[in-house]
Amino acid sequence: MAIVLWVVLWEAIAMGVLGKEWLGLSCEAWAAGFSPWRAVIETTVPLPRPEPALGPLGYPVHLFLLVATAGAGLINGVAIAMVRVWNPSREAQPREQDESPAKESIWGVEHDLAAAARAGSTTTETAVAATAAPTRKPQTSRRVWDNPVIWREMRTWAYGRKILLIRLVYLVLFGLAAGGFGWMIETGQTVDRLGGAVAMGLLFLLSLFLVNTQAVTSLTSERDARALDLLLVTDLTAKEIVYGKLGGVFFNTKEMLLLPLLLCVYLWWQGIIGAENLLFLVVGLGVLFVFTATLGVHCGMHYANSRNAVAVSLGTVFFLSLGVAICMYMMLAFSGSFEAQLQPFLAFTIGGGVGLYAALGARNPSTAIGLASFLCPFATFYAITSFLLEYHMAVFLVTIVSYGFMTAAMLVPAICEFDVATGRTTADE
Repeated sequence: MAIVLWVVLWEAIAMGVLGKEWLGLSCEAWAAGFSPWRAVIETTVPLPRPEPALGPLGYPVHLFLLVATAGAGLINGVAIAMVRVWNPSREAQPREQDESPAKESIWGVEHDLAAAARAGSTTTETAVAATAAPTRKPQTSRRVWDNPVIWREMRTWAYGRKILLIRLVYLVLFGLAAGGFGWMIETGQTVDRLGGAVAMGLLFLLSLFLVNTQAVTSLTSERDARALDLLLVTDLTAKEIVYGKLGGVFFNTKEMLLLPLLLCVYLWWQGIIGAENLLFLVVGLGVLFVFTATLGVHCGMHYANSRNAVAVSLGTVFFLSLGVAICMYMMLAFSGSFEAQLQPFLAFTIGGGVGLYAALGARNPSTAIGLASFLCPFATFYAITSFLLEYHMAVFLVTIVSYGFMTAAMLVPAICEFDVATGRTTADE
């Protein structure tokens, strides 16, 4: 989200929000020197013109390389310098605070016992009672629901309070997107079809990433805290655990789920999109949200290492969204040669399908996951192509069928073969 904010900031600067020129250099050139998105666009210019204001650097891309290298060095330097502060070793961690009061109370009892013996006391009970710590007041315990999994997800700070910061940043990004649409509508400007689709698509994609991250974290946090083993020996059923986690994911990311849908309703209310397209957007987004949440739970159960689970889960969403879009951009760049277009198409559809099947079905292979792994990249490619050709019904049907099937292919084994999915046993056993 920090990267998205950075890109949005420089996009606004490139549009002239803060002026047209700084220090003799156009704001578009400044944006190309600091924004990775603008720098990529700058490299596609066949004959770029040098900027005299940059001096020896010449081109905005060279400025971006300098800024990116300095930024990477600064981030890595701070991380290396602060790694022991942020993650101290076991020897450097302070001892529990309750040890010192315990020792003091013991020494205090011994001191009072000695004083009582010197005073000729016949019993030590008085001294012990006088030095005993005051009893704590009994605290009323909260009532846990019949399904403690979803109760923990919804009624406790299971993931800390940093999630509030994530929600705040997302609200800022959503406010920028919604404010941009509202400003264009109020000023009577025509909302560009492709530009508006890209803006909404990026907002939707960010929501999908956050839902997927929350889903995979809900399982990896349990595994890292060694609490997943405790859940597996209780009388909780597989449905209670899996559906409890999914319910907690949707509750903790409710802003990421509801706000994009409300933006779609607002655009329909203003007449930007029709009722048919509103139905396609709402249902299609719902299917994708369920898919990303199920994908996160699936990866969290199948991978014992948290980093591998997060990498596979987010990498899958990235490949099926931006990866396919990049593939299409490469094909457009080689539009004059069919042989050149065929190579990236086969690499992303066939090679991507093999990679998805190896990542998602490695531990518990199934025919359904294998079929869905090869179906989803091609379906996404077809959906983007159909959108550009304005075949909206085709986009809707392909999306809900392909990703709905992929969701079922991951959800059914998670419930029916829960022991195999979590690694407690193998398929042969």
